[in-house]
Amino acid sequence: MRNDTRSLEQKIADRETKLDALREQLTSAVERLVTGDDWRRAIEFAARFRSRSFNNTLLIWAQHAAAHEAGRVPDPYPTRVAGFKQWKALERSVDKGQAGYQILAPVTARVAVTEDGSWRRLGKGEKPEPGEIAKSRMVGVRPAYVWDVSQTSGEPIPSQPMPTLLQGEAPPGLWDGLADQVQAAGFTLHDAPNSASIDGANGVTHWLKRTVHVRADMEPAARVKTLAHELGHVILHDRDNVDAVVHRGIAEVEAESFALMIAASHGMNTEQYTVPYVATWASRVPGQEPVTTIQQTAARVRSAALQALDRLETPQVSDGEPPTPAGSTPVADTKKTGQPHTAPPVERSAPLRAAPSTPPTAGPAL
Repeated sequence: MRNDTRSLEQKIADRETKLDALREQLTSAVERLVTGDDWRRAIEFAARFRSRSFNNTLLIWAQHAAAHEAGRVPDPYPTRVAGFKQWKALERSVDKGQAGYQILAPVTARVAVTEDGSWRRLGKGEKPEPGEIAKSRMVGVRPAYVWDVSQTSGEPIPSQPMPTLLQGEAPPGLWDGLADQVQAAGFTLHDAPNSASIDGANGVTHWLKRTVHVRADMEPAARVKTLAHELGHVILHDRDNVDAVVHRGIAEVEAESFALMIAASHGMNTEQYTVPYVATWASRVPGQEPVTTIQQTAARVRSAALQALDRLETPQVSDGEPPTPAGSTPVADTKKTGQPHTAPPVERSAPLRAAPSTPPTAGPAL
């Protein structure tokens, strides 16, 4: 019994050591998101791995980059990532010598929940008492491993075809799908003849009037990008919250990042998306570390974008997961949603600008 206790204690200690190392690696990856281009690439990368939380996306990003530098994988970017059993179910095996990428996986347990929302963990075989409901709840995280398809061998994975967009084109059906969501939220959508008619902006969301205006004199791709930005404000931001006024810059970052993720999920070019210098907007929340602000902002953007993408019927790029064989269960992942951030009554999307010519500082490379 004493040996079993020591063995369990050692396993717990080993897990905590791995979790501490993962948290340090994650913090380092977040801290390396310095410039607006760094942020744009991270959000674009997250769009192509939508089944993973932003934190796990960064962990995969950093570890794959290190594996590529060491010559262990041929491509600088991962394409499809899955766990050992998932690859086995797809009749693929992890190549000898290929170390997996550590991520944070959820630990769930049976709990008894009361009407007021309080809960307690149920023991093995224990039933809830009267007034309680048994549910499954995430109670922690554990380290888990995933491998990119380039680290495996076996049966081929079917590819997902995507239409090639010409310069200035928008994905078919995307405008209509976004417009439907704007209208479903209780806003009316209008064309603005030019930027002068909306004070030099490409688009305007007016909360008091419940209207969204988008310039009509732009190419379809630019109009879709602007409409997505305004939909980001509609979904993410509430005019009644004073925090939005104080942190107006972050609200703009969230709306632009939301639009970026929508575009990247449809294979659109995202180089024209501009986000302010990360160190500036990330330090604007009093009493909160910039790393925390970055993670919370990314989580809000990801959650809102996933909701919008789920409502669209347009073809989208792969979410980074290989196809699930019939009868099997996909690997669960941690998902951080966060609380919606808010915005002032009127939000304006800035005119399109070219991406900065200065190369981004050192950090995880997409």
